[in-house]
Amino acid sequence: MPRNARVDVGGEIYHVINRANGCLQIFNKDEDYELFEELLFETKELFHMRILAYCLMPNHFHLVLYPKNDGDMGLFMHRLSNSHTRKVHALTNTNGSGHLYQGRYKSFLVDKENYLSAIIKYVERNPVRAKLSKLCEDWKWGSAWLRISGKLEQHKLLDQKSFDLPDNYIKWINISEDEDLLKNIRVSVKKGVPYGKEKWVDNMVLKYKLESTLRSQGRPRKDR
Repeated sequence: MPRNARVDVGGEIYHVINRANGCLQIFNKDEDYELFEELLFETKELFHMRILAYCLMPNHFHLVLYPKNDGDMGLFMHRLSNSHTRKVHALTNTNGSGHLYQGRYKSFLVDKENYLSAIIKYVERNPVRAKLSKLCEDWKWGSAWLRISGKLEQHKLLDQKSFDLPDNYIKWINISEDEDLLKNIRVSVKKGVPYGKEKWVDNMVLKYKLESTLRSQGRPRKDR
């Protein structure tokens, strides 16, 4: 079955996920996480990518990206994934042993006007939902920790000018999401559809010709 075309347009916000091959762990110790963050920063500088949030989990990672130009996200993710794969194989003497990641990354358009804060919260709360930490800021390998405890130099990894966080950010990030909100985000991830208000989603479907993708996931076809 042919793969659906990926939207890679500048000026849109994307929730990006990539998982390890076979869901095996790719981050086993602090040095593994640190290596990825170093590569993330290098790649961000190379492509001038705006990173709004991120979270590294033992067998996958989440990014919230805001590319400036068409095609930037694909170039950024290709460089990041390939650089990480080469580094890991070199450090573990596993060159030629196969893929580090399960396949191409997944990306989902996000409604920047109304739903961006929900995606940032979803990404930053991953370690709490997975019971890896009690508080979001306790998990060192994500943007919640970086915002609260990171040094000035580390803050350069994140773009914090493109959106506003709640004034009570620490309290806000540690309040559990509404179950309906979580369900909607998970539907977006599972079905590969934009996340936002229904009218906005419909506009994205038409603008980026995603209608066939949505119909294949059970969305009813509109009469013409």
